[in-house]
Amino acid sequence: MLDVTKTVRQEQTVLILRPSRRAELYCPYAAMLQKQGVELIEHPGMDSTYLALEAGCRVGLLMLSQPDDIEHLESCEPLLNRSSIAWIGLIAPELLSDIRVRECISAYLFNFLILPAHPDHTMLMLRHAWGMAYVRESCHHLGHECMSTVDGDLAMVGKSEVMQRLYAQIRKVARTEASVLITGPSGTGKELAALSVHRQSTRRHAPFVAVNCGAIAPQLLQSELFGYEKGAFTGAQQRKIGRIEAARGGTLFLDEIGDMPLDMQVNLLRFLQEKRIVRVGGTEAVDVDVRVIAATHVDLAESVAQGRFREDLYYRINVVCINTPRLAERDSDIDDLAQHYFGKFAGTHNRMVRGFSRAAIAAMRSHTWPGNVRELINRVQRATVMAEGRFIQPEDLGFMDVPRQESALSLEVARATTDQIMINRALAQARNQISQAASLLGVSRMTLYRLLEKYNIRGRSMATSNAPFLDRVK
Repeated sequence: MLDVTKTVRQEQTVLILRPSRRAELYCPYAAMLQKQGVELIEHPGMDSTYLALEAGCRVGLLMLSQPDDIEHLESCEPLLNRSSIAWIGLIAPELLSDIRVRECISAYLFNFLILPAHPDHTMLMLRHAWGMAYVRESCHHLGHECMSTVDGDLAMVGKSEVMQRLYAQIRKVARTEASVLITGPSGTGKELAALSVHRQSTRRHAPFVAVNCGAIAPQLLQSELFGYEKGAFTGAQQRKIGRIEAARGGTLFLDEIGDMPLDMQVNLLRFLQEKRIVRVGGTEAVDVDVRVIAATHVDLAESVAQGRFREDLYYRINVVCINTPRLAERDSDIDDLAQHYFGKFAGTHNRMVRGFSRAAIAAMRSHTWPGNVRELINRVQRATVMAEGRFIQPEDLGFMDVPRQESALSLEVARATTDQIMINRALAQARNQISQAASLLGVSRMTLYRLLEKYNIRGRSMATSNAPFLDRVK
């Protein structure tokens, strides 16, 4: 059982968020929380709250004490939507009838208390939220470790929303023994997904055996999967253990199962039902405990309708279905993928090249990637071999039509450079006061925060600020 008192430090930080921008508002529980050893970050509006997240704050109190708070609630949604903070609401009873408050509670809050709240109840709920934050971050860290491997060739790379959903599905199915069918176009990493399921399962210390059903001749597939006895056929000089038996206790990955011949589908179905095999040329049934994960790039349901795949086998392997997305569906991962594989190949092929030029990055972002991640790996490896300068150019990647891309890139770079110059000037003139700098630029504070994060200006420009808030979060 998790002992929260041991995992939660007394000096934990709580971010107090009040949607109303009235500076005279204060938290009536501040003194009580501070006596309990809680460090408070109080601010009536949105200024500087993103810095609290970077300072490690994982629990927040949302104060809704007056109607004016509801009017400004929408502006708080970007913060409330951050999964890294567990939000607890302190809400006046008369505000609960407002549909906006109820929707906020349902969508964003870990829990809530009705004002006036008993101090002991408040502390208990805070400690519960801290404990859950600890467990959540521990699980996230474990999941991240499981997604990475020592061999960079076996790492799943990507932070996009579709990849986060894929990681979540993998974590769920890894905890079970259910058969898994992984679908998706060629080159999307179906084997990596299967390997991730295996490495997060209780079978992770046992073998992971992969078989490409489409790469083995039909007449050899039987002996490859089930093995054979000595003398079973000409050339069988000794007993050979098949792939299924080699995966005993672990995971058998059947890639491109849609290409498996119909007669082999019968034998595979019998094994899945009985968990027993008979080697070619043998008579003794051998019990084999193995989990089966299958993958295909074809529509198996359509293959069943056309009589090319057995319906009973389809339902046996398709207990849980996972889909690996096309690279075009996760284009925000292109930069990370390119850098990952550049780091892998550059040390072997070309130690002089330092990275990608802006034109090369723009060319990769605009490409449609019909070959998915496999094509990206191929192009990056080619580029590390072909590059003659310090930075990879579009032609090194095999992209020859680059004038239009370079023109668009120049306009983008010019706009970004101008933005950064104006933001830095405004911050200097406003002495790093966000509200005043936003006013000088004619944008909202939230817009300025997004620009600061986009151009990574926050760390350089605001680190020297003398604002009281910054002093408190150091």
